Amino acid sequence: MRPKVLIMASDGFEQDELFVPLERLREAGCTVAVAAPASAPIRATVLDDPGEWITPDLTIAEASAATWDALILPGGLINPDHLRTNAEAVALVRDFVDAGKPVGAICHGPWLLVEADALRGRRATGWRSIRTDLRNAGALVEEGPVVVDGTLVTAVGPSDSAAFADAILRLASTKG
Repeated sequence: MRPKVLIMASDGFEQDELFVPLERLREAGCTVAVAAPASAPIRATVLDDPGEWITPDLTIAEASAATWDALILPGGLINPDHLRTNAEAVALVRDFVDAGKPVGAICHGPWLLVEADALRGRRATGWRSIRTDLRNAGALVEEGPVVVDGTLVTAVGPSDSAAFADAILRLASTKG
């Protein structure tokens, strides 16, 4: 049985950090869905420029860690900053972490792990501008493009999206 992977995003997600994992996981036979704060389409950014649109499959309020095998948190500057102020989004991250399910966060996505207090004593990486935030949250920050610590996968940025997706697939396949 192939894993079911949830991607949580809002407007302003970095395009490759959502679409590359989405496509790679689907090609591997995974069921993949996108959850957003509302059911209206959300738009990517490509660095600071507008990107592609995607229509969420469900809302964050409809999502449950019990239904999914893994969670992906794309970055971009706007998306995780918006979601870390959304109590339902932070609670969903906590639920996945507490259940011991794989959680992947890339670029600025680890901000949600900071908000969920999920980094204390864990090895992690992220976009260079948030590394102080990661350290302040108790993470052991590493320089590698993708860092795996147990069920937690973090990655630096868009150019690491494929390796990030592959790491999530490996973990989710052992849990799914």
